[in-house]
Amino acid sequence: MKKAFSIILKSLAAILGLVLLYVVLSLVIPYIPIQKKATTEIANIPIYIYTNGVHTDIVMPIKTDQIDWSTKILFDNTTSKSSDFNYVGIGWGDKGFYLDTPTWAELKVSTAFYAAFWLGDSAMHTTFYKTMKEGADCKKMLLTKNQYAALIEFVDSKFDKDSSGQNILIPTDAVYSKDDAFYEAKGSYSFLYTCNTWTNNALKAAGQKAALWTPTDFGIFQHYK
Repeated sequence: MKKAFSIILKSLAAILGLVLLYVVLSLVIPYIPIQKKATTEIANIPIYIYTNGVHTDIVMPIKTDQIDWSTKILFDNTTSKSSDFNYVGIGWGDKGFYLDTPTWAELKVSTAFYAAFWLGDSAMHTTFYKTMKEGADCKKMLLTKNQYAALIEFVDSKFDKDSSGQNILIPTDAVYSKDDAFYEAKGSYSFLYTCNTWTNNALKAAGQKAALWTPTDFGIFQHYK
C-alpha cells in the first residue's frame, strides 16, 4: 500500500513538473526571435496577423495576380453569401476548439484534453473581411511576390482536399459570424503545435518576423510591437 502511494505521488510530481516545464518554455522560447529575411524585391502585398484572443489568423487579399482565394474558399459557404469583400482570414486549429470553444469561457475539459494530446481532428477557419484595421489585435506587413507565393503554398497545403482537389467544407452552425466557414484540415493539434504555432510557422514560411516557437498569440505579437 505504501509503495503504491509512493508511486502515485511520484507520478503526480512528474506530471506537475512537466506542466511547469511547459509553462516556462512557452513563456521563454517565444522571446527568441526569427528575424525577417532580407530581400531586394519590392514588397507591396499586404497581409495581416489577427487574433480574437484565442485563435490567430493570417489575413490576405482575396485576389491578386498570384491567387484568387474565392475560388478555393467560396463566398456561398458563408451564412451571408456576400461577395463584396477584400480580405480573407485563414487559421488552422483543433476542430473541437474551433466548433465548441469560440471563447475561453466555453472551454470544456474534454475538448482541451483531446486537443492537447493529438486525439482530435483539425480544421481550417476562414473569415471574409471588407477592411482591416491595425491595432493591438491586428498587425500589417508587406510581402514580396516570392514571399507571398511561399505563404500561399504553406496555407493552401494545410486544407484537406476531396478527389477533385477542392477544399472540404465542414457543415456546421457553430460559426463565429455570418461571413466565416470551416473546412477540413490536415495534421493534428497538440500542446506542442497549436493554432498559434501554425500562424507563427506561416510567418516563417513568408520570411517575416516570428518566434522560434510559441503556443500562444502573445508569442507572435510581442515581435510586432
